[in-house]
Amino acid sequence: MGELVLRNVVKTYGEGPQIIQGIDLHIPDGQFTVFVGPSGCGKSTMLRMIAGLEEVSGGDILIDGVRVNDLQPVDRGVSMVFQSYALYPHMTVAENMGFSLKLSGKSKREVREIVGRAAEILQITHLLERKPKALSGGQRQRVAIGRAIVRKPRVFLFDEPLSNLDAALRVQMRIELAKLHRELGTTMIYVTHDQVEAMTLGEQIVVFNKGNIEQRGAPLDLYDRPANRFVGGFIGSPQMNMLSATVVSQNGAQTVLALAGASHRVALPGRPDRALNGELTLGVRAEHLSIGLADEGIAARVELVEHLGDVSILHARPDGMVHAISLKLDKKDAQYEPGARVGIKVASSAVTLFDAKGAAVAFERPQVGENVQAVV
Repeated sequence: MGELVLRNVVKTYGEGPQIIQGIDLHIPDGQFTVFVGPSGCGKSTMLRMIAGLEEVSGGDILIDGVRVNDLQPVDRGVSMVFQSYALYPHMTVAENMGFSLKLSGKSKREVREIVGRAAEILQITHLLERKPKALSGGQRQRVAIGRAIVRKPRVFLFDEPLSNLDAALRVQMRIELAKLHRELGTTMIYVTHDQVEAMTLGEQIVVFNKGNIEQRGAPLDLYDRPANRFVGGFIGSPQMNMLSATVVSQNGAQTVLALAGASHRVALPGRPDRALNGELTLGVRAEHLSIGLADEGIAARVELVEHLGDVSILHARPDGMVHAISLKLDKKDAQYEPGARVGIKVASSAVTLFDAKGAAVAFERPQVGENVQAVV
């Protein structure tokens, strides 16, 4: 078992401001949850409080219904993997993995069996007699994970464990971690600032910002339905395009918006769930924009095309706008040179509108059969 419950958890240092501002969170037994957010948002501090490496200033942390605030880390049933491998250089891989078992009084036979099973899971049996200096970065990280596995914790905690690896190895280790979770079925909490890692690993993503949780949910829910502008801009690669907009007209079937600095308008199908006042923001993913003729849609000039193989990312600056916007296109549709004039079309059914406070606006969609144009 490894159910984790956070109840109004607060963290402050001395007389300073709250670093963690009353977090409430439920992580079911066996779930892979990812804490994600920018540097300094509080995600690693929250992880260290769960581990018992930081004191809790207020609130409760419960593991399987037991309040653990005052328990020592070793008594909480958690095991943590850090960004630094922190292996003992004079010990072999087997000795590193079995050191905590030896300290707990396990017999040599028990240590050998437990370490051997963990090594099989991680596919490092052939490395057991090597010392850390003879291992690659990815192998060292597997040993660090193995050292955590042998303790058979109720909750695994990972604090940016892949940040020291190169890009190709990070992808490989993400796959290995996902396989490890499927095999062990243990609750895992993984901290990262890399939203790609969050999207590919997490069953639940928790987005932190300035000590608060902005949104939690399944990866695609956060991607398709961000609760606010911060989540929309943070989750996704490339980032969601943000365009300033104001309401031109509304009726039961559509809401027409004018985009700042541009002469065209965008019509969103449906009726908003609130009054739309002040400056709004239209959020649209790169794959929900398409290229047309220069006199169609949003008139823009191409600034850069990134060819990534199967797809290309086209960056174009709309006339009258300060920032460029990004489009994700098939490679055959991205044959443009910098300076080329294009028209950008918006898939209105796939955009997200944020109000003046940054909160997402929900729309009651029109009845099937109503014909609403994306750009008017």
